[in-house]
Amino acid sequence: MRVSYHPDYFVPLPEGHPFPMAKFPDLHAILLERGLVSPADVMPMEEASRELLGLVHEDAYLDKLFGFSLPPIEERKMGLPWTPELLRRSRLAVSGTLNAARAALEEGMAGNLGGGTHHAMPDHGRGFCIFNDVAIAIRQLLNEGRIQRALVLDCDVHQGDGTATIFGNEPRVFTFSMHGDRNYPARKPPSTVDVPLPHGIEDEEYLEVLRAHLPEVLRRASPDLVVYLGGVDVHADSTFGHFALSDAGIRQRDRLVISTVRARNIPLTLTLSGGYAASPRRTAELHAIMYEEAVAQDRRQNKNATPPI
Repeated sequence: MRVSYHPDYFVPLPEGHPFPMAKFPDLHAILLERGLVSPADVMPMEEASRELLGLVHEDAYLDKLFGFSLPPIEERKMGLPWTPELLRRSRLAVSGTLNAARAALEEGMAGNLGGGTHHAMPDHGRGFCIFNDVAIAIRQLLNEGRIQRALVLDCDVHQGDGTATIFGNEPRVFTFSMHGDRNYPARKPPSTVDVPLPHGIEDEEYLEVLRAHLPEVLRRASPDLVVYLGGVDVHADSTFGHFALSDAGIRQRDRLVISTVRARNIPLTLTLSGGYAASPRRTAELHAIMYEEAVAQDRRQNKNATPPI
């Protein structure tokens, strides 16, 4: 399975910063170590152009980012210190999701070892999110005529407020967000379908809710492409989560999403979104579960494929 990754997904942050930037190279290393991807599976990429970013983000916001004139209050809202290295990293991640979406349309499934920055708004960044990579990729593919309809399937513990805002008046994009009812963000603009869940929810109840919604969401959305935000901040050990899923619960969630979407032969793009476990390595190990399940699904489908006559 092809994936997007670049060494510059990692940039150093101040000591003690809560964002686990090292999870990106750690995940890449884990997938290689476990034979889930090979070096040849990693797609080359370039930084997203300003024109591409402008499909979603306003010129005034891009002017501040590219001119490094972001006011301190906006930098604090973004949650990351704005540097040239972070600009490059953010532009690469946007290209990563677009490349993965294109590969998924060609091959059925592909992933970005980053992405899922669903809090980014047209005119500002927030919650560790600078550019809304998922929204940019979908809008570009719609403009190209590669897809007619898309589904954003967001299972991060935090509501995808940026994505909901961007596509609020776009009937071709169905947004689904299953998230904590009292978690960030405080104001939650409506997705097409929002499923708020209580603090402390555990595996069985969480999976029951997802099973109840997923087939109907796929039916209503009728998508040509699904983009999955498989945030692992739903884990019991996540700093910002307040859910109580186990490793096994995350595995069952990812297996359910991947198998249900691919059983319908809908192309699927995988993105990471959030994760805040005890260490970047532990966070990366949780993200790796999604790729273990994706590779297993690919193998099952290939095994069951009808041989040519």
